[in-house]
Amino acid sequence: MRRADRLFQIVQLIRGRRLTTADYLAQRLEVSMRTVYRDIAALAQQGVPIEGEAGVGYRMRMGFDLPPLMFSKQEAQALVAAVRLAESRLDAALAREAENALSKILAVLPLDARAAAESLALYAPLPALDAATSAHLTAMREATEARRKLRVGYLDLGGVKSERTVRPLACLFWGPVWTLAAWCELRGDFRSFRVDRVETLQVLDDTFRDEPGKTLADMKRMHESQSQERGAA
Repeated sequence: MRRADRLFQIVQLIRGRRLTTADYLAQRLEVSMRTVYRDIAALAQQGVPIEGEAGVGYRMRMGFDLPPLMFSKQEAQALVAAVRLAESRLDAALAREAENALSKILAVLPLDARAAAESLALYAPLPALDAATSAHLTAMREATEARRKLRVGYLDLGGVKSERTVRPLACLFWGPVWTLAAWCELRGDFRSFRVDRVETLQVLDDTFRDEPGKTLADMKRMHESQSQERGAA
């Protein structure tokens, strides 16, 4: 890759993420960390407003942008593939937005790139989510973004019903099944709920903030620790 192309890619990668480490850039661009540091310094000297430092990470200062970019044929095909794979797995509201976004992108592509994208012979003919699961997934996703608690009526795999008040942390897709990762106030611990086994769902007015020991990052660390313990046993 030419240095000019690499510098351009660095700008693209940094502006597309909240915080980008030099290690991540080095792996993506297949260069050394030293090369990344030199390139970051060169971009800064050219007036690109990159904030951060070595060992911590970099981000683009608010307000900086580049002119609109054009996609290659392969990039356009990748977008079509991603939307087709996602549509049957997303809730109805988000699936519509994905289709709308793709239509806007395809509309401004050169004719050859658009034709290549639309003719892509890759499909994901899985059955869509049922109406109740789709509606619950939409509500969970929106509540997670708004930091609003949920009251969940749940039927577990053993046939036991329960009602919980939870803090929604993330919606996770596991092949054919969606789950809600949450902090359960009834159990005082992290819990995962299969969305297709939720019988009733109410979005509460109560909001929540991140608290130590109750965040998605804490849940991930707990699972990683448990996996390591099982591996060492």
